[in-house]
Amino acid sequence: MTSEDVLAEFKAADALKVGHFVLSSGLHSGAFLQKNRVFMDAARTERLCKALAEKIRAFAPDIEVVISPAVGAIIPGYETGRQLGLPSMFVEREGGAFKLRRGFYLEPGAKVAMVEDIVTTGLSSRECIAAIKAAGGEVVCAACLVDRSGGKADVGVPLIALASLDVPSYPADALPPELAALPVEDPGSRRLKA
Repeated sequence: MTSEDVLAEFKAADALKVGHFVLSSGLHSGAFLQKNRVFMDAARTERLCKALAEKIRAFAPDIEVVISPAVGAIIPGYETGRQLGLPSMFVEREGGAFKLRRGFYLEPGAKVAMVEDIVTTGLSSRECIAAIKAAGGEVVCAACLVDRSGGKADVGVPLIALASLDVPSYPADALPPELAALPVEDPGSRRLKA
């Protein structure tokens, strides 16, 4: 599956949005990938995650488990694990930090593929990887459906992306005038309050 094929899946799901968006990272962008529009279609999600699983398996055939950060990456993590025939778990925030909860645990030295949905800065990936290491796992690789950093995000381990985009993102105090003129949407979940 090529980057163009992946973007075609996002477009077909009406998941590639144009406007002015605040990303989970806090950066602003003129494009947003509403991955949940993709994940609501089980067949589409299966196609994408099967292709991602194939790339992971080619890179790291000895992976033993898939772990994803909650909430956004639970679905692609689960489906990628299913395609690999491996257990799938997720970390979630407790006291502000990612941890394995809900009875999830790792055998010491377990070889892990950390699976994300979309990578922009790599912050969630790095936090998830730190939690996996703290739980005794060995993160062999990270993987995502779309790397919107164009390969610039450093997650600390090899990053396998099904598609790569180079979509500019900006701090709030450095917006280009054409972006600043548009109404702001904040569709992510990181800043949601309980």
